[in-house]
Amino acid sequence: MPRVKRGNRRRKRRKKILKLAKGYFGSKSKLYRPATEQVLKSLAYAYRDRKQKKRNFRKLWITRINAGVRQHGLSYSRFIYGLKQADVDINRKMLAELAVNDSESFEELVNLAKENL
Repeated sequence: MPRVKRGNRRRKRRKKILKLAKGYFGSKSKLYRPATEQVLKSLAYAYRDRKQKKRNFRKLWITRINAGVRQHGLSYSRFIYGLKQADVDINRKMLAELAVNDSESFEELVNLAKENL
């Protein structure tokens, strides 16, 4: 049985890893083994942080809403509860946008929430 060397396949696999490692510091972008380790880590971080990004944005929106609501003498949780009682179905992203950029309409929402408490 003839010996199989796999030269082509091996080179392709290594090139693929080194291409993914482009831009990393030092040997992590030049040598195969450190590049492999770093690429695996980086892909794991990317997967994890795609989930964390959603959490972080929600946290930011809640912080902005809370800051806007406290100027009108209400807490975040009471505000959200008041909106739920008033059957206002608006997400936190839009509420935060209103709190930052359109204070008049946000104040109307706060007053609506206060009435329904």
